[in-house]
Amino acid sequence: MHALVALIRPCVCQRTDPASAYRHAQGPLRRRSRRTVTVASNNPRVTTQVNGGDTLITLTGDWTTPEDRGADGATAALFDRKDLTAITFDSSRLGQWNSSLLVFLSGIRFAAAPRSIRVDDSGIPIAARRLLALLPQQAAPPVTRPKQTPWIERIGLRTIAQWCEVVAVTMLVGGQVLQSGAALVGRARMRRVDFVACMYDAGIAALPMVALVNVLVGAILAFVGAIELRRFGADIYIANLVGLAQVREMAAVMTAIVMSGRTGGAYAAEIASMQGSNELDALRVLGIPVQDYLVLPRVLALTLMTPVLYLYGSAVGILGGFAVAVSMLNISPELFMTQTRCAVTMHQVLFGLTKSLAFGALIALAGCRIGLKAGRSATDVGHAATSAVVVSIIGIIMLDAVFAVCANALNI
Repeated sequence: MHALVALIRPCVCQRTDPASAYRHAQGPLRRRSRRTVTVASNNPRVTTQVNGGDTLITLTGDWTTPEDRGADGATAALFDRKDLTAITFDSSRLGQWNSSLLVFLSGIRFAAAPRSIRVDDSGIPIAARRLLALLPQQAAPPVTRPKQTPWIERIGLRTIAQWCEVVAVTMLVGGQVLQSGAALVGRARMRRVDFVACMYDAGIAALPMVALVNVLVGAILAFVGAIELRRFGADIYIANLVGLAQVREMAAVMTAIVMSGRTGGAYAAEIASMQGSNELDALRVLGIPVQDYLVLPRVLALTLMTPVLYLYGSAVGILGGFAVAVSMLNISPELFMTQTRCAVTMHQVLFGLTKSLAFGALIALAGCRIGLKAGRSATDVGHAATSAVVVSIIGIIMLDAVFAVCANALNI
């Protein structure tokens, strides 16, 4: 009996599996050579079996390649059926797999969701089910290009936005004027400690920077004036040029520009950071008016301290021109001071004080307004500070031009 089985076994192996009989015939040499030969993986296949409204999808082969497997056509034909109600899977003959299987399964789930077709994924490997659970249940909506707004509508929206900004600025200025009068009689809801701190920051703390800028400007005016006036032997009028230019224009404008970069930008950054941390909302919830608590002390402090800084800047600017004229241009100190007193009158000083007063109010209002309308992110704080400085400098130059035209009309 055993001899008969030994005779039949090679025949059965050859008939049922010729490749196996061939490998047995090759012996150890064939087995050693298989280690260096790459055997092609089984091609992935999709087989569907319909049972009424239920469909069984059988997954076979290795799903490890991203190329087209013909599965899209099979699933497309599957979803053409109107009586389809449920989809199940059989992965008992599934080989190796990677993200290609997940892409196929998620595509089936996306296609079944709009038609309320139940997808039972209990037949797929548990690892694939866990990864599939991380994917969205429905396909993302297609990205559509936003419809372009007509040009006439864009112009209208910008006009409305600009008008709303004008109204907001007007309300801010009017409210500050009214509250300033109330502050003089002690009726404003403003803390004195905040007002004193703002005055120190806008006054004493700014003296070194204002002095440095105005001294250099006075020295530059003396050098520039000497170039032309020496041609006519009128060196003595350098004192007139430095004194009049500093008192009438340069001290007020340069001090305002320094304060716009130093204090106006700081106001905008402080209020914008409070906006980002919801402190302004907390003040409104507590019933504390933001304009009285935050804006009013800053506007009053900078408006009152800018004229003082202007007088200080005028004095140190004339001192810078005096140093250059006496040390380098051979002008006696007594003659320089006499010419300066003749050129600089009280009308010129009052004109400069008025300009500096307007410049201080402009810088404070611009910084506070831009800080109040800033966004709530950290980037918006930097944008608010930059915008406040730019708007303040442009406003200073434009306002100075208005003052120059008015002074010319009034013969000041």
